Amino acid sequence: MTIPRALLEFGDPSHPNQAAVRLAFGEPQRVLVARTLDEVRPLLEQVDALSHQGFWCVGYVRYEAAPAFDAALQVHAAEGPLVWFGVHAQPLANAKVQQPTVLEPHVPWTPRFSRDEFDANMARIHEAIAAGDFYQLNYTAQLEAPFPASPSSNSSESAWAWFAALRRSQPRAYGAFIDTGDEQVLSVSPELFFDWNGQRILSRPMKGTAVRGSNPEEDAANAERLRSTPKEQAENVMIVDLIRNDLSRVAQPFSVKVPRLFHLEALPTVWQMTSDVVATTRDGTRLWDVFAALFPCG
Repeated sequence: MTIPRALLEFGDPSHPNQAAVRLAFGEPQRVLVARTLDEVRPLLEQVDALSHQGFWCVGYVRYEAAPAFDAALQVHAAEGPLVWFGVHAQPLANAKVQQPTVLEPHVPWTPRFSRDEFDANMARIHEAIAAGDFYQLNYTAQLEAPFPASPSSNSSESAWAWFAALRRSQPRAYGAFIDTGDEQVLSVSPELFFDWNGQRILSRPMKGTAVRGSNPEEDAANAERLRSTPKEQAENVMIVDLIRNDLSRVAQPFSVKVPRLFHLEALPTVWQMTSDVVATTRDGTRLWDVFAALFPCG
């Protein structure tokens, strides 16, 4: 029984009622790392080539890699590799994956900013919107917390247990556990960045949130209110239009479509409104082209 070096647990976005695919990976045959912006494109081209040779490349592209795709984008200094991928010949066959220790962490998250800094940033955002500098902004910030590790466990075991707890609370999320040896990446995102299969590419942006109800009647009312509120629809349409524009950079002419708009997804604690944007990629489109068009999302 081992802790995997990587585990992916994704549902098929085209067939949401099918069981999720769960793939575990052991020690990678090789590791590809980009630490500077100049190294990002060659690495992604390697990942593209290796995947076409039948290898499984499992890793991440850090947000701070954004200037590699568009030099106008400004980011903070990265706290780790800009891109990291482990290369595997295949997933572990019939892997005996270690069941993690039951962990229900109560984590005291602390923001990396003060209330005064938050208020000042919000004021600047409101001024910029009023001035017409932009019409939508995703304001995010980092939080810190002590890692909920027991004295007898190492970081990989604790991260694996924490990932299992997150999966229990978000069972339908796109799950990924990646242990690079230097850090552990735990992702349980409900949102699909993109799914690219052959020449069909799908993005499923998520904008619009409502709390689940305490009974079926209240739950249904909350869902309908989310679906029909002009403010929530406007926010969703704004991101859909943006994704349509981004996909058009790699799409065949007239192939960008929105087959599903304002779809409600029931998560354990909230309703989320998603829309599908699909396209057919141009002949010769490579992984770098897709990232250059879509990353960072929106």
